[in-house]
Amino acid sequence: MPEKIVIALGGNALQSGNSAPTAEAQLEVVRRTAQYIAEISRRGYEMAIVHGNGPQVGRILLASETAKEVVPPMPFDVCGAMSQGYIGYHIQQALKYALSARNRNYPVVSLTTQVVVDRSDPAFQNPTKPIGGFCTEEEARRLEQEKGYVMKEDSGRGWRRVVASPQPRRIVEIGAVRLLWDHAIVITCGGGGVPVVENPDGTLEGVAAVIDKDYAAELLAEQVDADALLILTEVEKVAINFGKPNQQDLNRLSLAEAARYAEAGQFGAGSMLPKVEAAMRFVRANPGKRAIITSLDKAVDALDGKTGTIITFA
Repeated sequence: MPEKIVIALGGNALQSGNSAPTAEAQLEVVRRTAQYIAEISRRGYEMAIVHGNGPQVGRILLASETAKEVVPPMPFDVCGAMSQGYIGYHIQQALKYALSARNRNYPVVSLTTQVVVDRSDPAFQNPTKPIGGFCTEEEARRLEQEKGYVMKEDSGRGWRRVVASPQPRRIVEIGAVRLLWDHAIVITCGGGGVPVVENPDGTLEGVAAVIDKDYAAELLAEQVDADALLILTEVEKVAINFGKPNQQDLNRLSLAEAARYAEAGQFGAGSMLPKVEAAMRFVRANPGKRAIITSLDKAVDALDGKTGTIITFA
């Protein structure tokens, strides 16, 4: 049986820090990313792909608000869905070409995906995820009054809107993902999924929030019964004492070791911690399986056990 994996793509897989923040520049980066994913597919792995959308959804929101005198601005959940569409389009176009170059005539499809969050999630009481552009304190106060936004000062660079980052509870379109699994590579839960809450009458309602894409990828991996969760980021291995003279790269981690390092504050809250926590959740729920954290260019070697950080139950 082919091994089933869920791949979580980090921001560097979609956009280079040295390139312009344009759709054309993103497509160039995605084309390079697609070469690595196509190589994984060529080796016989079955997969679904989850991607982030932080910079993209921020730009969509900013464009919408800038044009508010011409067209009504779009709500945040709609901007998230729009980002799923255009990022998914880029990935499926580039990946289809990369697969064809390897004589793999295999469908690739992107699925607009809603993810249910809990309306009472504590994250809604303490929004921390910055989105959109910077503004002055005066502008921030006006936005708080006029729109009810939560605005926070960001490291001396200005004020930004912040939204909640609640935990994913249920993937609404999981049934469709399962149906598609044997017939296509599915790009799903983009940006962590469009966050929605469930009303008492069963209807779904979009909310202004951002779900961490690594947590969404982990939930997806559980629900499709994946054999491995592959989290791709900018570094080849997870490290402790990161950036210090005594930095130590980690080849393997048991669940207990990963938990100990996380509790000691070894992993950055806005960077490596969500990746490690997602990996821990997966192996805790699936004791015989593995999660891997590595860089995009080392993905194939990491699946072969040659590099990356492999996290297992014991």
